[in-house]
Amino acid sequence: MKSIRLCLVLIATAGLWLAGTTAQALSLPRVFSDNMVLQRDIPLKVWGWAEPGQTVEVAFAGQKKSAQADQKGKWMVTLDALRASAEPGELVVAAGDQRVAIKNVLVGEVWICSGQSNMEWTLNNTHNAKEAIAAANQPLIRHFKVRLVTSAKPLKDVQGEWVACTPATAGGFTAVGYHFGLQLLRKLNVPVGLLNTSWGGTRIEPWTDPEGFAVSPKLKDISEFVANADRAHRQNQAAKLDQIEAWVKDSRAALEKGAEPPASPGGLPDHPLNKADRPTGIYNAMVAPLVPYGFRGAIWYQGESNNGEGMLYLEKMKALIGSWRRIWGQGEFPFLYVQLAPYRYNRPEALPGIWEAQQASLSIPNTGMAVITDIGNVTDIHPRNKEEVGRRLSLWALARTYGLTGFEYSGPFYKSVRMEGGKAVLTFEHADGLKSLDGKPLTWFAIAGEDRKFVEAKAEIVGDKVVVSSEAVSAPAAVRFGWNELAEPNLGNGAGLPA
Repeated sequence: MKSIRLCLVLIATAGLWLAGTTAQALSLPRVFSDNMVLQRDIPLKVWGWAEPGQTVEVAFAGQKKSAQADQKGKWMVTLDALRASAEPGELVVAAGDQRVAIKNVLVGEVWICSGQSNMEWTLNNTHNAKEAIAAANQPLIRHFKVRLVTSAKPLKDVQGEWVACTPATAGGFTAVGYHFGLQLLRKLNVPVGLLNTSWGGTRIEPWTDPEGFAVSPKLKDISEFVANADRAHRQNQAAKLDQIEAWVKDSRAALEKGAEPPASPGGLPDHPLNKADRPTGIYNAMVAPLVPYGFRGAIWYQGESNNGEGMLYLEKMKALIGSWRRIWGQGEFPFLYVQLAPYRYNRPEALPGIWEAQQASLSIPNTGMAVITDIGNVTDIHPRNKEEVGRRLSLWALARTYGLTGFEYSGPFYKSVRMEGGKAVLTFEHADGLKSLDGKPLTWFAIAGEDRKFVEAKAEIVGDKVVVSSEAVSAPAAVRFGWNELAEPNLGNGAGLPA
């Protein structure tokens, strides 16, 4: 065996021997810690690590459950479904003479908050930050921010801590998540936990489990890249070791001759998946370790970094949502997301392409989409009105997840079109009180004939329909709405929600 490889093997062997001679202390993942919120009304998994073979007992809210640690020291118990409680409790885990007590535990509604920078964006940086933070004395809202890291393989834990909401802490919370959670607290009157695993500038692929890409033939190249990553890494490592060994040999020869040694070939290469821009790298480090922590659903704000992919983004949404639902085993939990805001990317038709994919993602069961074309900022990719974004997401949750009634939760949604008398007549769902949101003529409608050459069109509300026409198109065949990255259309409904 080559000398460097032998050294590496000896070091690794020594490390394994030392690990095997050290007793494994009783521990839990960091997501089980003081101030946490447990999901109500579902069986709850509690897990951790102890001495292999050791019996571990978990006690909470009058329940006691026990399990035996396996050969690797992993243990898991399942608590019976708990009722919501704002009364702080203590979860106690014991094994032998070891004891871990987790304090100030509440039971209520837990939501995962994920995506890129617009989800990670903190309350400190919103348009009404001072007022919102001053009013954030909300101890029944708890926030856990997963620290940013990647990994080529699933990790067993994350870095982070649960923080109770006060004016001193709320500024660091996800702004969208906070306003979403505040609405749930007000309407449901139960504690709310925000499990914030988000990272600015990230694409959707790094958040997806490796098996997720297998759902679509259109993602075959990604699936193959992930499958071949380990083999490529081993080959790269071997090649680099050969380079290092040759460098050591050449350096010794040069020094013996009093000559300058050659430049170093550098260290060993990192794994190709251990990067924030590579498929699965963030999932492995910032999602997988949270499984199977119980929660109600997820809110998602991402897509800016995938802009330009058009309907391919739909396939990636299917991969992401499907993979998360599979690994958690909680069925088709609610997955609510934000349609991107208008912004000057200087690629006018790229953003409409991903808007179309996001709208089509509503075909995935139990999803919902908050439209924010009226509250964006075409010169700022981070619109500061996160309060309304969170509120609109909460409307979907309150109506579709919790079954509350008496309010509208979506803006007008295209249903059908018929061509008559040289005009296109559009019908919509969620169209009660159809109106122009600013009282001006409807904007951002275009119409085309069979040649598909679109021209600006006149659009008028007639009852519960919108009639679109242009003198330049006598026989309309198609209508477009808001098909430009700068589009901020004014069509909405009586609830003030945009189409």
